[in-house]
Amino acid sequence: MTAAMERPEFAPTVVSMRDHGAEQVSERLLKSAAQLSRNAMTEIDWSLPMDPTKYGCSPEWSSLYGTDYWDELTEEQRIALTRHEFASIMNIGIWFEMILQELVLVDQYNGDYHSAEFQFALVEIADECRHSLMFAKASEKMVGTSYHPHPRIAKAGKYFKTIARNEIAYAGILVAEEILDVFQRGCMRDERVLPFIRTVNEIHVLEESRHMKYAREQVRDSMREAGPARRGYSALVIAAGAYLIVSSLVQPKAYADAGLNVHRAMAARSTNTHYHAMIRSGCVHLMEFLDEVGLLTKPALRFYRRAHMI
Repeated sequence: MTAAMERPEFAPTVVSMRDHGAEQVSERLLKSAAQLSRNAMTEIDWSLPMDPTKYGCSPEWSSLYGTDYWDELTEEQRIALTRHEFASIMNIGIWFEMILQELVLVDQYNGDYHSAEFQFALVEIADECRHSLMFAKASEKMVGTSYHPHPRIAKAGKYFKTIARNEIAYAGILVAEEILDVFQRGCMRDERVLPFIRTVNEIHVLEESRHMKYAREQVRDSMREAGPARRGYSALVIAAGAYLIVSSLVQPKAYADAGLNVHRAMAARSTNTHYHAMIRSGCVHLMEFLDEVGLLTKPALRFYRRAHMI
């Protein structure tokens, strides 16, 4: 396994919280947030010029790395490609973080204001607002172009918001954050990557580790009362959502903006076994968790295989 595929943890936030219950988990996460939260708007000097030799992400995480097309590119083209790819990923992250915020708000709409669970939900929403602003600022600086999901995918996201409750909402959150998390962990300590992008990755990984712990506990609590029919339905909706997210990360426009032939780039990505293996390796822990809580059914597996997540 390459270094880019490893998942190093931030020691201060790695605490075993399994089966402690959402309230106790939230209490610990509130303390962690108070001690470790960061702000990219003040921590990063956005006025510094970019080193033209630095990538937007580790080359190994490019969707074209390992293909004949990648081999034909000049170093300058590879750098431009990774910058536009990661800008696309950050912009799609903004899109889903906006969905996430709405799901959490709806879930806690009539919650117990004095509970740790309710209060951490507000912390999570505040974190996501800062993350979206951070991603917007970073992508603007790096490429000056914004990316959005295909209109059909955006419409599907609106529909997802109307049906996503309980385990569907929190497992959907977990799937999206896990996918972005493993990508960023693979790039955040790579000195070939732009320094401010490494800091963006570090901040997001640190704070999303809390969000993912919270989401896992919410899913566990919700699944304790789920019967076979509900479990099957939820598993299928979550898997379909995961497929849409993974397939949307790098938009075709990113290839065009990097000066590549879009059709050739999309064809190369679709058959890129290296890229598929990177995604699959990064989703191992996610698949184990979904299996643990009964959300890795046979129909759901079809979507995960199509997305190369398993």
